[in-house]
Amino acid sequence: MGFPPVRTRTAVSALASMVVAGLVAAAGPATAAVAPATAAATTGTAATAPVASTEVAHARSAQTTAETSADTSRGTPVDLGALFVGAHPDDEAGALSTFGQWGEDNDVRTGVITVTRGEGGGNAVGPEEGPALGLIREAEERRAVGKAGIADVFNLDKVDFFYTVSAPLTERLWDQQDALAKVVRIVRQTRPEILVTMDPAPSPGNHGNHQEAARLAIAAYYAAADPKMFPDQITKEKLQPFAPAKVLLSRARGTGPTGPSCVNSFTPVDPSQDIYGVFSGNVSREQGRTWAAIERDAQREYASQGWAGFPDAPSDPAQLGCDRFTQVASRVPYPKVGTEPAAEPDAILDGALTRPDGTVPLGTQLRVDSDFDVRPGKPTTVQVHVTAPRGADLGRSSVTLHAPDGWRVEGDGALGRVRPGGTATATFTVTPPATQPEGDPVSERSRIEAFLTTGAGTGYSATRVQLTPDVATQQQLLPQVSSFEAWARQVGVPQLRGFVVPVLTIPSGGERAIDYTVTNNSDTARSGTVRLNLPDGFAADSAEKPFTGLAAGATAKVTFTVRNTDVSLPTSNAGGTKGAAPGDYAYTVTTRTDDGATSVSSPALELVPATTVEPAAAAPTVDGKVSDGEYPGEALDISRLWEGSPCDSAADCSGTAHVTRAGDTIYVAVEVRDDTAGTPLATSDCKRHWRTDSVEIALDPRGPSENTASTFKLGVLPFTAEGPACALRDADNHQGPIAQTAPGVRFASTVSSPYTGYTVEAAIPLAELPASVDPDKLGLNILVYDSDTQDKTGQTRIGWSTWGGVQGDPYRWGLARLTGYQPPADRPTADPVVPDTALRSVESPQTVEQSVRVNVPLSGGTAAPLGDSGWLVGARWSRGVLTADLDSAGAGEAHVFVVDDKGTAGSAVVSVDGAGRTAVKVPLDRALAGHTRVLAGWEATSGAGTLASRIPLRK
Repeated sequence: MGFPPVRTRTAVSALASMVVAGLVAAAGPATAAVAPATAAATTGTAATAPVASTEVAHARSAQTTAETSADTSRGTPVDLGALFVGAHPDDEAGALSTFGQWGEDNDVRTGVITVTRGEGGGNAVGPEEGPALGLIREAEERRAVGKAGIADVFNLDKVDFFYTVSAPLTERLWDQQDALAKVVRIVRQTRPEILVTMDPAPSPGNHGNHQEAARLAIAAYYAAADPKMFPDQITKEKLQPFAPAKVLLSRARGTGPTGPSCVNSFTPVDPSQDIYGVFSGNVSREQGRTWAAIERDAQREYASQGWAGFPDAPSDPAQLGCDRFTQVASRVPYPKVGTEPAAEPDAILDGALTRPDGTVPLGTQLRVDSDFDVRPGKPTTVQVHVTAPRGADLGRSSVTLHAPDGWRVEGDGALGRVRPGGTATATFTVTPPATQPEGDPVSERSRIEAFLTTGAGTGYSATRVQLTPDVATQQQLLPQVSSFEAWARQVGVPQLRGFVVPVLTIPSGGERAIDYTVTNNSDTARSGTVRLNLPDGFAADSAEKPFTGLAAGATAKVTFTVRNTDVSLPTSNAGGTKGAAPGDYAYTVTTRTDDGATSVSSPALELVPATTVEPAAAAPTVDGKVSDGEYPGEALDISRLWEGSPCDSAADCSGTAHVTRAGDTIYVAVEVRDDTAGTPLATSDCKRHWRTDSVEIALDPRGPSENTASTFKLGVLPFTAEGPACALRDADNHQGPIAQTAPGVRFASTVSSPYTGYTVEAAIPLAELPASVDPDKLGLNILVYDSDTQDKTGQTRIGWSTWGGVQGDPYRWGLARLTGYQPPADRPTADPVVPDTALRSVESPQTVEQSVRVNVPLSGGTAAPLGDSGWLVGARWSRGVLTADLDSAGAGEAHVFVVDDKGTAGSAVVSVDGAGRTAVKVPLDRALAGHTRVLAGWEATSGAGTLASRIPLRK
């Protein structure tokens, strides 16, 4: 997981020297020097295009003048079988058991795209942050995935900013089109048949970076195959469209057991989903241990994230579970879930990389197309497309279509003879029953299955459909949910919609106007009513409201004012109705048309705590103490758990907060009971406050923001290694040390002796907030991070308004009404300051060496043309000086590294004005060890691309 850096780019020479022993992968086999190549074609195939003769001549001329020919990143790219796409180092860690099994048992080469290097995360092993931390985390990832046999990690150099649950914010900061182009380029270069990624939905607490990484992977599944997408990659870079066979999520919604039976015993939330399990208790033949144990060893490599202390994996197979994967789309036949072939560890590979006995040849494409939304009693067209591999004749073929019980199927499945490279299509008409669905939309989903029979074998595929009522009503969506639903429609994966329950918050004892969108899916105008069936403790301005004359295909909004009538109802994750998610007060919305059609939807309301901030008779003294009369009004209970391990007792972790106002300043006092002090951090390390004991005060000046970039978040560490408290801002409108980001803030703390807890007190001028405060809508949350260890990791998080991931969800913060407050009329709104510094691949010797080994350009970017390239041609050691010789055909910047078996021994950066040879003297930080080589990452001044090169040291 990633959290934000707050710094400018550190000089690469300093960064490179921080790479410790073992960070740089061993050099791979030599590749053709300076010779460009292209990848090609369709699913599971590749071809190499000829190199232009002038470029070959230029390359040979350059090599002739070189003292020693270097390996470069030009050449035929590595051919992958599978590719995981994640946001940060460690995102792949939960699937390494499966990837390891595929590699060992099926010889599948898996690669990993990591969009960022996690520069914004915490650091439990040192003071590094920003790009320096990125080097460490990249090295951790390479060591971790290496334990599962993975050697290829592709970084996109996107910034890892602060923790957020917002995909829209991530999309803007990553430049979505540029990021997608990079993923597509890598897919077209490396040709993976299987894509695996994360959860793209804004599920509660799901990291926004994870959501966006998944959306990039799913979009790339379609875009990489489409010659109209990023056409310059085809016309200028000479790549070819490539269609991965399948794309899956490395997660599943539903329930299932642990133990070996987990592979075929899973109950999905969506009955139409194809979900596969791979048992982590299978034993590696080569290592003689369970893959769960191997995966756990890999996870421990992420020491900077506090994972080094993870306990051993259980030795009892009954306690080990399955990695689960949800198939999003497939172009090839696959095993039907619930059958024996689907329970095999390589089931996901079947049809793409493996061929079970009796099935159609590899390379056969089988696709079932239909509309996702189907209407009761209305016929829909379903087409089954079959394409034979170029080298295989499927012979006479036919397809049988199966629909759910009660659905009518009409059509002839005869395909005739399907010759090599040929395509045949069978068209069916499928009609569902006329009964209107009344359940949750996800529960109304079904598979329409195609069973293929050919002279060369059989195959299976399916499409998913949702029975949609004539008229339906939806509670208004949160902005991030609305954005996701629109994305799913645009990309063409409507089957991913609907998993996030529509929720809205209401302050305890408060009210809000809620829009309900009525959609007429039928062919005629409709009128009717919308009725709210609210849970106990809630009421609306009307139980039922009408809609009239709603045209076919049109939508209308019906607005209710909903209020909380029972202030005794528990708020936050302590509340909710039976059977719903913690904190969700589920209810139903019933739509009934005048002709009797009825549909029901099931949204939820969430209660957030509310308080009235009374003005103080006199401004409190900021001394880390709560004196009598300083804080009028109610005390806030901040002892509720929102993440981590439960408190053992009130003495272990609990707290009370007090809030008041004096003039234009908010005062907050937080009294925390704690029986064990966490790591005292140095004052200079006052960042990433969740690593030890700390308090976070979060303020949203205008009310529910979509993300925290428009909020103010103050973190206070009650003690440091030097003694006094320190404070910072994190994951908000302007992050960094408090003296730089909000100099008007005052804070103090007192720590009990002997240690039983602490008190933090802060004065926050409202002028320091990023916008003028709305006194009736101020968002407030007070959170406590509790650590009982000395390894810079936290174990428990408690607070006032509590849900998982709540620190990034302003809409779930509590409400604070400021009695008698009027903000100044001219207070400006501050634009957010968001970290934008990421480690670049040319600055990472690990990445440079991999680029040479696998012939894939750095950072998902383009290869620099020969006329804009520079590469190593020699390296020598003389009289205690290491000199690297660099030939260049154009202007650029070279990042040169000396590496050996212990890591990076020295580095230098040199700018080159044009063609010629440059002698680069590289200062060394230590004596050299074995297997010494010199690396160079070249970046063309013109912006035309990069080149990586490597050469052995000649002594």
